[in-house]
This record gives sequence, structure tokens and C-alpha cells, in this order.
Amino acid sequence: MPSPSTGTPWVVLKFGGTSVSQRHRWDTIGRLARKRADECGGRVLVVVSALSGVTNELTAIADGAADASTRVDALVERHRAFVRELELDPDAVLGASLDGLCALATDPRAGTRALDWQAEVLAQGELLSSTLGAAYLHAQGLDIGWADARDWLDAIELPNQSDWGRRLSVSCRREADDDWRTRFSAQPTRLLITQGFIARHGDGGTAVLGRGGSDTSAALFGGLLRARGVEIWTDVPGMFTANPREVPDARLLTRLDYAEAQEIATTGAKVLHPRSLGPCRVSGVPMSILDTERPGLPGTRIDGSAAPVPGVKAISRRNGIVLVSMETVGMWQSVGFLADIFERFRRHGLSVDLIGSAETNVTVSLDPSENLVSTDVLARLSEDLAQICRVKVIAPCAAITLVGLGMRSLLHKLSDVWATFGRERVHMISQSSNDLNLTFVIDEADADGLLPVLHAELIDSGAMPVYETAVFGPRWKDILGTTRPRPVPWWRGARERLLALAEAGTPRYVYHLPTVRERARQLLAVGAIDRRYYAIKANSHPAILRAVAAEGFGLECVSVGEVRHVLASVPGFDPARVLFTPSFAPIDEYREAFERGVNVTVDNCELLQRWPEVFRGRSLWLRIDLGHGDGHHEKVTTGGKASKFGLAAGRVEEFIELARRLDVRVTGLHAHLGSGVETREHWRQMVDEMAGFARRIGTVEVLDIGGGLPIPYAADDEPFDLDDWAAGLAEVKALHPGFQLAIEPGRFMVAESGVLLARCSQVVEKDGVHRVGMDAGMNALIRPALYDAWHDIVNLSRLDAQDIADFDVVGPICESSDVFGHRVKLPAATEAGDLMLVSDAGAYGYTMASTYNLRALPAEDIIE
Repeated sequence: MPSPSTGTPWVVLKFGGTSVSQRHRWDTIGRLARKRADECGGRVLVVVSALSGVTNELTAIADGAADASTRVDALVERHRAFVRELELDPDAVLGASLDGLCALATDPRAGTRALDWQAEVLAQGELLSSTLGAAYLHAQGLDIGWADARDWLDAIELPNQSDWGRRLSVSCRREADDDWRTRFSAQPTRLLITQGFIARHGDGGTAVLGRGGSDTSAALFGGLLRARGVEIWTDVPGMFTANPREVPDARLLTRLDYAEAQEIATTGAKVLHPRSLGPCRVSGVPMSILDTERPGLPGTRIDGSAAPVPGVKAISRRNGIVLVSMETVGMWQSVGFLADIFERFRRHGLSVDLIGSAETNVTVSLDPSENLVSTDVLARLSEDLAQICRVKVIAPCAAITLVGLGMRSLLHKLSDVWATFGRERVHMISQSSNDLNLTFVIDEADADGLLPVLHAELIDSGAMPVYETAVFGPRWKDILGTTRPRPVPWWRGARERLLALAEAGTPRYVYHLPTVRERARQLLAVGAIDRRYYAIKANSHPAILRAVAAEGFGLECVSVGEVRHVLASVPGFDPARVLFTPSFAPIDEYREAFERGVNVTVDNCELLQRWPEVFRGRSLWLRIDLGHGDGHHEKVTTGGKASKFGLAAGRVEEFIELARRLDVRVTGLHAHLGSGVETREHWRQMVDEMAGFARRIGTVEVLDIGGGLPIPYAADDEPFDLDDWAAGLAEVKALHPGFQLAIEPGRFMVAESGVLLARCSQVVEKDGVHRVGMDAGMNALIRPALYDAWHDIVNLSRLDAQDIADFDVVGPICESSDVFGHRVKLPAATEAGDLMLVSDAGAYGYTMASTYNLRALPAEDIIE
């Protein structure tokens, strides 16, 4: 990604440890350096780190490791072996440098671990890698020279900086005059290689820049040279919306301004050290983060010209955070109290990160990545602070931070995020004064598995505007190629038939029976499942009921009206294959269900207490609330105290006693906790807990784990991994072989089989927002209004149009929530009369439709 010219004809390329540890990567470095020089018609400075893992070894040696001499010998052999791999002479290339490393091991200063000696030891990795790299690239025919970074980067002392910081974590001069640039450019070769991480101390000796030093060195050179750009080449494609190894759905951030990039780096992104942004920001030099193994990816570009895009750009997690809570009534309106506190932190060399205050309490956080936080340091700090307040140290904690422009204006979109944190113990909430981040500090153990949930909630709420393609790039799993592709929807091959059906009038639902049968057969292939019931509330069309019944499915009903409908729609259907699972139904419905011979589920003690004559001597299933729920939306979460479903786990013994008195036999347990759940652990936990109750009851034969299997509604969604789910259930079944497993899917069976056809009624522009109106509204499909659900929408009349624009798609109902989708990609030429198709509408569409506003119900058609 070539950078535009901002000054001198230099481009700075930095390569990390993994990028300089293999021969083929040095070949890549050479190609990239030559290419950049050709593109800008100028010169290229290559800044390199030590070989991967070398700095860790040198750090151990500098720390006085008992086996230091053995470690030195190993480093010498590793470098010599690598030079031989490069087909060069180790003695000619690195002989003198390796002798210098060995000499440091026996240096008199080693005994006292003098700071200047430690700096020289730590500097050896970059000196060695740059020397062998220059020799190899020169042997490959590149016009490249070698420069000692210590001749060009000067360390400076900062106020209150410790002796350790002045030598082993230095800052460097960021400004240079024309004479400096002239002298630097006087070096004769077109390409130049130098070291990251090291600089010249004021006494003429070596200093190192500390963590992230090589990135910072590259940025310093870029700023001093007023370069056209600084490119950080590493083993990841750039900054992401979250740690991609923890959140596979994390998206590459392709464009950021300096401020947001600084916050993301500061709050946990490891790809770029926060200190490295300052020199480029001051000089206005654009910075890019690029992937050495995947140079074709766009990477992340950071500069001051990026158009502002409000919204959360990233969520990060920092572990090992230490909270120091200081409390005393004496601080209230006490002049200088905070000064006294922070003077003690300064005295112990500790830099405070987050601050929270109340009338009688101040709590601060310490980030171990920026502090030497040890038990001894904390003990001494606590002793000092105890002189003026009560001290409590809370550790280990994790800081979860949302970063983005305009955080205050996004708070109304973060309700799901607040709710998720409400389930954890939150020690501190901190909002930055620059309106760029919001941080929650919780116990470190509670943070496990939290980032993927929060990341998804940010996208679903619109707080993370992933539709802004100028900022958000591909997902990590798309880059890796591990995404499970969505099958081509059936309606693409049935376009002409759908257009013809629509001539009979819209809105109109159309259901594709072959898709229903295919989903049924997929579930029939899951061997761990013994009983399968289709939840007819998803779609009760008689043709669909007959199709799934013919595949061997039972039918699950939630009202006696559904029971009657099933028995009328599927002639000869055995009532024993009907499962009745009502909630707060009138007692007459239970009575009729028993009389019809269907299986009945109850979910409370009060039914047996109030109407014992209805249940006496019956066999039934019991629905238990396991005390927790899950799902893609709070309105489809069906477990936990807030849910109306299920018998509280604490009342199971009471129910068993009531059942014993009435000669009621409990043969099945049911525990549906929510819809849209994909994780193996969810199902394993359910079965484990249900099996525990079943064994206590003693008569249970079947464990019903409910339904709620997800389908891919949005373009980025992946199909449910049935193979993984089946494998997980097989493991669970092996642990509890004494019970049959039952499921009752609805949406999975029919959602993808159905589409809603509607005519475009109007296309309207208002204050820059373009809206497409349809003759179908929330009365025809309520899921978007009720659940914030997404359905892909296409213009079937212009299916292959190339000129696409963003539209809000709305209906004719007199409600503000009558919106099918915001920023829907549709042909720019969309006009009244075009036929629109709402996909994946076969579940909870017609069955939830109404005649609100006296709008007619949609028509229905079946395609075989």
C-alpha cells in the first residue's frame, strides 16, 4: 500500500521477529524494499527486530540467569546456523558480532547487572539480525547498506524517570533539522537497513526503547526523515475490531485516524505499540500495518486525513490489571489529598492508568505492561498509602475497553453490553475524557469468553458500524478461509416462477417444500437424537406439517388450537406423536390434550395443586427452568428468573412430592433455554443438569433439549455447524446413556424455505436518507420490529443490477418500528412496482402476522 509523498523521498519499512527469522521472509523483505523504492522513485529504510525469541533469551541473560553462558552459546549457534541456511559464511558475516556477544557474558559489569551492560546485551539481537540481513540481501543483488541506529536516534531524559527507564525504556528526540536529514541521506546506497529497539544514551553508551521499541524506532525514523510513509510489516494483517484469535468474527480495520489507533493500541492491541504512533502523528507521516505472509491484503492505514466515522471500532481485553482502592472520609473536600496519593505512586515509579473517584474513595488501575508491578512494589506502596487512607488491592483483573469516536453519543446503543456486564462483577467503569473509550474492569476469571459475546452485541446494536466499508474490512475467518459458505438460496433458481406468482397479488409468502425436507433429513442423520418434534408455531401450513410428518417427525404444539390443527391437517396422525408444551394455558386445554391422547408438558406446581383431578394418574413431561438462559435476543431467552417458562429448579422436590401423591408419572424432562444458540457447551451443560434432575426423579426416560437451532440470516452469518453439534451430542449421550434425547426445532426446519414477496410502493428521499416502501409491513413479518431481526432483502425485478445504493426498507404500518432494515443494499434504480423479496421468512412470518391497521393477511403458496 504505497504512501503518498509527504516530504523527503524515504519510505520506512519495519519487520518484526517472525518476519526476519526465515529465509523466504528475507526474500519477501528484499522484494518489498525494491518495490517501494521503485514506486516512490526514492529510497527505503528497512528497520528490523531481533530473530523471533532472541530478545527473550537476551532478557534472561541480562536478568542474571544462572545458565547465562549456556544461553549465549545457544544464541551463537542459532545465528550461525541461520547464516549457513542463507548460504553465507558465518565467520565472515557475524564472526566479530558474535565475539562481542560472548564478551558481554564475561564482562565485569555482568556481576552487578549494571544497567548500561544490560542495554548492550539487549541490543545484540537487532545488531545481529540487521547484519546478517544486510549481507544476505546484498548477496541477492540489492544495493543495500547497513547503518547503526545509535548514530541517529538520541535518547532523552524525561522528568521523574527512574534510572531503569533512562537506560532500558528510553524516549528519543522526535525533531531533526535539515542537516540531520542531509547527513542521513548522504549514505550512498538506495536501500538501507538498520536496527529497531536501540538508541544512543546521553553518555555515549547504548540505550534501548523497551517494549514495542522496534515499531517506535521505525516511527521515529519516519518522523525525523519526514518520510512518505512508515509501514509496519508483521505476522497479522493489521488492527482488528477484537483479538482475532479470540474473536474469529473480528474485522480488519482498514482505515483509522491517529487518535483511534492510539487508543486501540493503548488498550490492548498487541500489533502496534502505543508509543510508536506519536512520532508519526507529530510529523503527519502516514503509518500502515501490513502482513508479511499476505502482502496482498489492505492492512490498516493510519493517518490524519481519514474521514471521521462515529462508532465503536474495537473491543479489547487487558489481563493482569491491578486495582488500588483508597478510601477515607478525610479526602472529602480535602485540598491536596489527590496530590498526596499520586506523589506516592510517583515515588514507587508507578504510572496510573484508569481513575475513578467518589466523595470518600479513589480507585486507580495499574497496567503491568507499563509498570514494574510486583508483590514487593505493591506492598511498599500499600504501606505508604496506609498512612493517609485505607487501602485495598484487587487483582488479578481484566480491563475490557470499547474504543471509538463519539462514545458518549453511543451509550443508548449499548444496552445489551451493559446488560452483559451486569451479569459479572464490575469493579470500575471509566469513560475517557477524550470521548474515545469506555472501560469496564472485572475479575480476570469473569472475562473468559466474554469478548465474542460483546463483539456480536456491538454489531447487532449498530454501535459497531461494520457496514462502513471505508473502515471495516474482511473478517479474520474470511482471511483464513475457514468460513462455512452459505448454500445458494433456492429462490435464485426460481425467480421466474416467483415473479409469476406475485402477479396474483402481494404481499405473499412462498414456501419451498424440498428445502423443508432437506432440513428434516439433516436432523434425521444426527444419530444421538432419539425423538424429533417439529415446533409448528414456526409455520403451521398444512403442506409443511404433512411433509415433516412424512419424514418421521412428531409435532410440537403450544396451544390446543395447534393440537386440533395438527390432527385435522395430517389425517391419521398418531396423537402419541404430538407433544403439547403450553405456558399459562387455561386448564381446559390441558384437559382436552389428555383426552386426545397427546403428550402433555407442565411447568409449575400450581397446576397440580389447583386442579389435581386433571392430572391424577397421568404420565407427563416436566419443563424445568435451569436458572439461566441464552439466545440471540432477550425476547427469545427462555430461561432464568426473568423468564415465564419452566419450574424453578428449587421447587423440583416440591413437584416430585405432589406428583407422588397424585400418582403422576414424570417420563420426560424439558429445558429449552433460548433460540439462536450455537455453542457445544450450552447443550452439554443442559443435558448434564437435566440428567441430574432425572436421576433424582427416577422415572424419566426422555430429556428434551428444546430447539432454537440457528440459521444464517445475514450475508456474514455461517450455516449452523450440524456436524460439530452432532459430535457434541454424541459425547453427551455417551455420558448419559440411560436417557433418550429429544429436540423440537422450528426455525431451522422452515425459515430458509420461505420468502415474503412484496411490491415496492414508493421510493422517497428525506434529509439524505433514501427509503424504499413496500406493501408488506410489520403486520406481515413482525420479526424485525419485535426482535431487531435481520432478513436479507433483494429487488427480484432487478436481481443482477450492478449499481447499488443504501436504502432503509419500510412498510405501510403506522408505527415507527415498521422498518425491515436500515442500509439495505439495493439497486440504485429501484422504483415503485418492483418486486421485492424478503429472504428466510419461512419461520415466524405468517404465524405471527396480523390484520393491524386493517391490512389483509398475506397470501401463501407452496412450491414443490
